[in-house]
Amino acid sequence: MSVQGSLDQQWAKVRGRLKDEVGETAYRSWLKPLTVGEFDGGQVRIVVPTRFMRDWIRTHYADRIRALWSGENPGVQSVEIVVAAARAEAPRPAGAFDAAPAVADAARPAAEAPRAVPAAEPAPEPDMPALPAGGALLGGEERDDYSALLDPRFTFENFVVGKPNELAFAAARRVADASTVTFNPLFLYGGVGLGKTHLMHAIAWHIRKKDPSRRVIYLSAEKFKYQFIRALRYKDTMAFKEQIRSVDVLMIDDVQFISGKDSTQEEFFHTFNALVDQGKQIVLTADRSPVEIASLEERVTSRL
Repeated sequence: MSVQGSLDQQWAKVRGRLKDEVGETAYRSWLKPLTVGEFDGGQVRIVVPTRFMRDWIRTHYADRIRALWSGENPGVQSVEIVVAAARAEAPRPAGAFDAAPAVADAARPAAEAPRAVPAAEPAPEPDMPALPAGGALLGGEERDDYSALLDPRFTFENFVVGKPNELAFAAARRVADASTVTFNPLFLYGGVGLGKTHLMHAIAWHIRKKDPSRRVIYLSAEKFKYQFIRALRYKDTMAFKEQIRSVDVLMIDDVQFISGKDSTQEEFFHTFNALVDQGKQIVLTADRSPVEIASLEERVTSRL
């Protein structure tokens, strides 16, 4: 038997043990997409599709993988987690369209690219002071007709983290903490009342606190559509484009509501492209994964 064949058999046994330990959902999200690379000098190289997944595997599973593999093959002394793209080509600019989004959808087959993060239920929040009237986010000032008010209760500190939602929470924190774009877009999806909006507000609050100079717009897809149609009606589309495309972070809630609106999807598509090309962060939510949103153009789905 070849060395690679032996490694593949050992990895199959290790993955089987891990699946029993972590459960089906975590296995599909994190472990099923992994593949075996080389074995050299007692070190096994495991290949993952994204940097985010690499960091998560290193933190949460690498030690256990090494221990289980050593049980199958005492010659395995260490495990290295590497990104597939890093072996084949030079790093690409942050935000490139084929850079992977945050994490894998647990319900999606492993052969498909990771797309989205299920969200979870927010915690009960204590009373906090309200924003001033018109307190929308843009450049650290309470102004701008496009942005919606942020709920001061919806912060990371008030979000209850558990096994079903730790991935969504970790991805949101990473976007909020990062000074540069590591993946784009961050797409959060889940049913009504499961905390998607809470995490979006928390990202915006955190960015505002960390760096008030960053320009953030948070709005619903309905308001995006309304503002764009209004700009068309009053022949003021350039002002709309300049406002939306000049931000550092664009956050659109319930993006499924742009489906079926051809002109709105067209504008969203070009706005998305423009912001990604500039290395700006995009955060989106929906009540379902992109491929399940009816009447959404294929090119828009591919971006999400």
